[in-house]
Amino acid sequence: RSGEADECLRDLTEEESVAMINLMIQAGFRPGKSANAGWGGPPSRSRRERIKSSLLGNDDGQIRCPRIIRIGFFLSSGDNPMESLETLLAEEGYGSPEDLRSDITIPDRPYICRPALPPGPCPFSAPRVEVLRQALMLGLCTAQVFDPARPVIWTKGSLSRVVELFDPEGFYA
Repeated sequence: RSGEADECLRDLTEEESVAMINLMIQAGFRPGKSANAGWGGPPSRSRRERIKSSLLGNDDGQIRCPRIIRIGFFLSSGDNPMESLETLLAEEGYGSPEDLRSDITIPDRPYICRPALPPGPCPFSAPRVEVLRQALMLGLCTAQVFDPARPVIWTKGSLSRVVELFDPEGFYA
């Protein structure tokens, strides 16, 4: 077999031959067959496990990531928050969602963001300033991060989600 391996390596550069030898040793050399560089056992040995605990929401102990706030709207099926919020924005005299920053107080640093189950804590019947605060904060969230430095982006998806924000400041690993 070593003669077959030598024949395969003859026209390769030194770097290519070292990589090929490593592949042959690790994946097994089979002349005439392509080497599969996939690792691991057969599919019967693969496992899936659900995460049963989380660092998020932990207020005590060595690792702390306490929940700061839960944001989102209490929506009925088929509600379109975009239409309602654009109307409210115009009624309150704001030209764009970015204009809300000057009048509404929000956290001044990034937080970890985790999706939460609906319904959200804020109905559209809440005081207008609270509805606009929730909308502003949702517009500053991605699926994983609340970042007050990013532009405010309102989409039906971003305004329809419910999220929990966690403070990563106590996290040290």
